[in-house]
Amino acid sequence: MKTTDTPPPLGPGSGAGPGTGPADAGPVKTRPAVTKNDTPPAGQKGGGVLNVFSHGVLVIWAILVVMPLLWAVMTSFKDDKSIFTSPWALPDTLHFENWTRAWNQAHMSDYFLNTLLVVAGSLVGTLLLGSMAAYVLARFEFPGNRFIYYLFIGGMSFPIILALVPLFYVMNNMGLLNTIHGLILVYIAYSLPFTVFFLTSFFRTLPTSVAEAAIIDGASHTRTFFQVMLPMARPGLISVGIFNFLGQWNQYLLPTVLNTDPENKVLSQGLVQLAVSQGYKGDWSGLFAGLVMAMLPVLAAYIVFQRQVVAGLTAGALK
Repeated sequence: MKTTDTPPPLGPGSGAGPGTGPADAGPVKTRPAVTKNDTPPAGQKGGGVLNVFSHGVLVIWAILVVMPLLWAVMTSFKDDKSIFTSPWALPDTLHFENWTRAWNQAHMSDYFLNTLLVVAGSLVGTLLLGSMAAYVLARFEFPGNRFIYYLFIGGMSFPIILALVPLFYVMNNMGLLNTIHGLILVYIAYSLPFTVFFLTSFFRTLPTSVAEAAIIDGASHTRTFFQVMLPMARPGLISVGIFNFLGQWNQYLLPTVLNTDPENKVLSQGLVQLAVSQGYKGDWSGLFAGLVMAMLPVLAAYIVFQRQVVAGLTAGALK
């Protein structure tokens, strides 16, 4: 049977073919217009509200942190009368003699130098010993590896106040009490647990192929660590160094118990000494000047190395 593909004849309402025209086309059905809905999805609207709320909380937090700092700096340039009569007003005259009096008469220069020596020595020792211990714990498998690692973590949770009395007698028996180098050793021991914990996780994120290539080329483990792995761990070292610097610079409990020699006192002890020695006189302008002196190095260090701190904290997450 033969079939054809000829289409059926078009009807009068088809709008095509001979004898058809507009009059025969019949009614034309139009499609209803589609209106565009500009309303965002419910999830997107909720996310926008959450962003506004989070940014508002961050702004309030920034104000709570920055305003006391600015007020302390502003107050350090006032006289004692203006501090109480107009505490929120700008100083009419900048009294730089407050800083001179705090630096010379209150011996803040001696306290600043002692703090600089103690923090510099302890920071170098903490980073050196902590990075070496963290590298071994992160890269080498040996019996007792996890036990030693958990010992360092346990040191982070041990309250330092419980160790003050035995630490005092140990330092006294070793002849390290009331000395700068004794305080440096105590600061190193106090900062090592967090340093090892932080750097162990950081060394695990570094590629092992680089260290293996150095070993194949004939480098020893010591040379591989100092010339290959340690430069690669620079962001982590800077991050943990900033945290240790903040903690050691503002340390008060340890030097109060272990460093009672007036010639070796650090800044935290000096500020307390300045406040106590005022008696009924109340040299508040000099006290605020000394407070700003102790605060400026910490702010400067964080401002200079803030990018490295963020890079070190996010290095493991971005790997």
